[in-house]
Amino acid sequence: MAAPSWIRLPRATIILLLLALHLSLSLAAQFEGFDSDELPSSAAGDVASSDDDDEGLDLDLPPPPPISLSVSAPSPPVTTTTTAANPSLNPNPATTPPNPTPSLDFWDEDEFEGIPVPEAAVSGDSSAPAESAPSDPSAEEAAEAAPATPRGPAELIRAFAVEIACVSFLICFVLNYFTGKRQNEAIALAWATKFATRDSIFDKNFSLLGTGDGKDTPLLLKEGQDVFKFYASGRRFCQGVLATMEMRARHDLLTKLLELVFPRKDTITFEVVMNEEAMDHVMVAVARKKAAKGMQKEERDLQKFASVLASAPAGKKWVADELSVVAESKEVAGDMITEAVLDQVLGEKAFEKMGKWFISLHFSDQLAGSYKKVLSFKFVLPDANNMADMTKLVALVPFYIDLVGRYKLSSHARSKTDAARTKAAQEAFRELQGVRQETLLRKKAEKKKLMEEAEAKLSAEVLRKKEEKERNRQMKKGAPKVKMLRS
Repeated sequence: MAAPSWIRLPRATIILLLLALHLSLSLAAQFEGFDSDELPSSAAGDVASSDDDDEGLDLDLPPPPPISLSVSAPSPPVTTTTTAANPSLNPNPATTPPNPTPSLDFWDEDEFEGIPVPEAAVSGDSSAPAESAPSDPSAEEAAEAAPATPRGPAELIRAFAVEIACVSFLICFVLNYFTGKRQNEAIALAWATKFATRDSIFDKNFSLLGTGDGKDTPLLLKEGQDVFKFYASGRRFCQGVLATMEMRARHDLLTKLLELVFPRKDTITFEVVMNEEAMDHVMVAVARKKAAKGMQKEERDLQKFASVLASAPAGKKWVADELSVVAESKEVAGDMITEAVLDQVLGEKAFEKMGKWFISLHFSDQLAGSYKKVLSFKFVLPDANNMADMTKLVALVPFYIDLVGRYKLSSHARSKTDAARTKAAQEAFRELQGVRQETLLRKKAEKKKLMEEAEAKLSAEVLRKKEEKERNRQMKKGAPKVKMLRS
């Protein structure tokens, strides 16, 4: 007996619903988060319920097609549920190990990003090669904390050679600075103690010693670590004496090393500024032969007025063979180099002993600078313990102040010196006029250039008016002058 039509419609609807449920479960198995062990049981329950419904409804339906589920796993080989369901399809079922975590077969780590990987997945990847596994932080810290192999002294010296050299140089530089500074100060104080204290040469010949008027005025003025100055005044024929001590740069290590190649000595220079009326036409210089030639070429006064004397004045003893005299005339040279000076310093026998401290003498009344009439003495400074060796040299300073201050030229010598100074004055005047003329021409050229630049910026109308005005001025200037007389 055929079933009524009102009963068949619900059966068809139930079948469609079951098919839709199968399709949804097969699609849902591809997403992450589903457990594979739940899917067969739910599918079996659905099939059982559908069989019960079919038996109750007596429907002759074809069996549903087999459903296969594709599985995506993080490991390179890809497996499907069909091979697990049909073991006969696997040619080597003994070599395939069972999956200990069936719930992770459907985990796709490329599907969602930012989700932490479960611990089971990490343990499942332990079969990967050792080089692809991440390093253990605790192992790295232990490796870093492991003590390094101690290096020997030779290795340490080689490793820090530059630093050791720099620190050693700085230490040597600082030590040398203080030791060199003390040595220079000791030499300067030894000289002042010997020649500028009570009952010394300068104390007996000058009324004022030092840079001030008080009793506690310091004798020496320190201008640097290697430059010291001494001043004395209060003597006839001169305005004062300035002594400048130029020491070796003992405080500078680099300069000290350079002096090993180019040696240098401590020197002292006395400059005596003479009064205008106290010094006559005197120009003479004494130095070693090579130094004398250099002075004659470099010093302007000696170059203009003096020359190197080839022979000694007639009937007089002369200086040592190592020395040379540059003078304006033999008369002046003979009068300045007296027998007392020859016996004490510049003579042949005396110079053997005093020659190592003597450098030069230079007297001039035409010196280029702020003062024209100056006596200059230059000597070598001995060390602090042998300062008495230059006593005779220092005694030359007050001796020549009195000698030059009282000296008067003869009429014959004065006529020659006057003619030479007149000629030199005329040459200097011509040079000054040439400099002035050159300065005026330069200023005129600059003014003309400025005017041309200003005219270049003017307009054509302004230029036309200016040219017309200049032409009218030239016409008036060239026109004859006419006098008009009123009757």
